[in-house]
Amino acid sequence: MLLQMAADDCQRFPGLKCLLLRKVGRALKEGFEDLLRRSLGGLQYDYVASEKRLTFPNGSQIILGHFQNEGDIDAYLGLEYDIIGVEEATTLSASKVKNIRTCCRTSRNDMRPRMYYTTNPGGIGHTWFVERFIKPFRTGAELGTRFIPATVDDNAFVNSEYRGQLEELTGWQLRAWRYGDWDIAVGQFFTTFRRDVHSHPMPWDRPAKEWRVHASLDYGYTHYTVVHLHATDGDGHRYTFDEHAARGWLVEAHAKAIHRMLARWHLRANDLWRIAAGEDVFSKRHTGGTIAAEYKKHGLKLKKANTDRVSGWGELLRVLGDVEHGIAPTWTIDPRCTMLLDCIPALQHDPSHPEDVKKWDMDEDGHGGDDAGDSARYGLMELYRPRMTSASIDLSSGAKRTRATAPALPARSDAEIDKLLNEAA
Repeated sequence: MLLQMAADDCQRFPGLKCLLLRKVGRALKEGFEDLLRRSLGGLQYDYVASEKRLTFPNGSQIILGHFQNEGDIDAYLGLEYDIIGVEEATTLSASKVKNIRTCCRTSRNDMRPRMYYTTNPGGIGHTWFVERFIKPFRTGAELGTRFIPATVDDNAFVNSEYRGQLEELTGWQLRAWRYGDWDIAVGQFFTTFRRDVHSHPMPWDRPAKEWRVHASLDYGYTHYTVVHLHATDGDGHRYTFDEHAARGWLVEAHAKAIHRMLARWHLRANDLWRIAAGEDVFSKRHTGGTIAAEYKKHGLKLKKANTDRVSGWGELLRVLGDVEHGIAPTWTIDPRCTMLLDCIPALQHDPSHPEDVKKWDMDEDGHGGDDAGDSARYGLMELYRPRMTSASIDLSSGAKRTRATAPALPARSDAEIDKLLNEAA
């Protein structure tokens, strides 16, 4: 990033005013001076360390800035810079980055102001960075942004020992810092999720008639309402094959979108085994009615979902499998389920209850949040069957007792399962 600003931008455009920001001031100063000696030897420049300013003969300059905490960013607000570079960008929240972006402006007509960012996956800014850069890069929809992925393998100048040091890391740090994997988060709950393993387009345009097809819904108004379509084949493999997500909509608008989503797969509402929804849609409002009753008016009959969080997240872990240890996944997610695919790798352990996922609300820009994860959890829990790990069995003779593992239940017909589920409901 320094070379881009110093050896390219500042040489092509005289009189540029650039700002280079990094979180740790002392490390930035030492790294900056070292880079000047090693990288800019072929350029004429003047560096005044006391002013933290690098100046070129054509009047262009790079001002060295730093911040130890987010409040330090405010010192630069209101100033004007043609170009701003931010190192370790994911150490900043979305709101602070939005603030500093207001400083990137110019009255010149010979160049376009721009910002550069360098960073690793992880940190408090992980989510906004994925939204702004990674998702457009993955979908080929980069309009105002460009993302250039790089790992240690792309660095021709780094010592070989450094690569070995990175490979000694474990968990999320190995995936993030060695391999540049953005589907991670510090404290990540679903560490076995792999987008290239779990997300594939459906090989069919309609679920087979003998498969069980159902839907799940997590309701919100200020937050997102998220709906997923699920199918289970004869071998028990799960498919989450479509997604509807919107906020600030009335029930009628959501209902129309859900019917359109079903029609895309040659399905109607009465083809669904059930629509599992969170408990909030069944709570009576001040008018005396419920959200579920409104959906029913529009041809969508909701049923109470199994909202057991620990069992639900555990079921997601089970169907994801663990390819690194030879356990094949039994869940496939269609790439059109973009909110779910972004949500799963971002969910984190609850520090006070490690078997649960930490509650996560979206930010003020509508990014993030666990709504898609909750909807998927409701959907997968519809076929959840808790297993006994052991049982105390009294033999018919009454002479002695023994400890034995309970066998799996025999397969039942759909009619038998429906009867059991209706009785349970």
